[in-house]
Amino acid sequence: MMAELHCRWGFWMMYHRLRLLNFGDNHKRVYRIYTDMKLNLRRKHKKRLPARIKQPLPQPLHHNLTWSMDFIHDGLLHGKPFRAFNVIDDFNREILNITIDTSLTSKRVVCELDRVVEWRGKPERLRVDNGPEFIAQALKDWCGESIELVFIEKGKPQQNGYIERFNRTYREEVLDAYAFENLNQARLLTQAWMWVYNNERPHSPLGYRTPSQFLLKYGKLHHPLSGVEFPTFQQDAKFTWKSLILDATK
Repeated sequence: MMAELHCRWGFWMMYHRLRLLNFGDNHKRVYRIYTDMKLNLRRKHKKRLPARIKQPLPQPLHHNLTWSMDFIHDGLLHGKPFRAFNVIDDFNREILNITIDTSLTSKRVVCELDRVVEWRGKPERLRVDNGPEFIAQALKDWCGESIELVFIEKGKPQQNGYIERFNRTYREEVLDAYAFENLNQARLLTQAWMWVYNNERPHSPLGYRTPSQFLLKYGKLHHPLSGVEFPTFQQDAKFTWKSLILDATK
């Protein structure tokens, strides 16, 4: 059967091939048979995005004003791919979340944001690209009217420069530096590295202060949340960067 041999041929190509083979049926009859046999090729239409307005990338004046979010891709030692969902506070470049899994849907994004909000409080706006997880209705519903969802222009990652710069650092210092046999290894090492990044690694844009030092100096809360003046990412006492690296290099 022609359709089995040439599965990517469309109707007109098949019709003209039949004519060359001296089949006399007109195109209407051939098309009716073609559709009855469900041979129509599926056309992929690009989802049209609304116009995005270019916005400056200012230094926020306080924490929880603007969070940036993005995904980064990598793979395990045996080739299985995974993704990381990253969230930072633009004010002091602090990592608020890195979630690693093989699949991260819009509903999972909302779930992870709920967890961050529990200890950090809500941001005033979220800056994201036009990925399917971010343009999904689930995230829009989560933001509602209290959180502004800011989209960068398509193909302009520099408009989300804070998270793009962070992604490069995370890739260089963790993802490209170590080979992971499973997701748990990647999660543990990432968790420990997050503490180092926020509390020990000097950042040149912050005057060579750590994100936590910058927050303590310039980001004091006017209205403390539940008695905690500076809610920040907490270290897992069981897994420190030093112990994990020593184990990995044995």
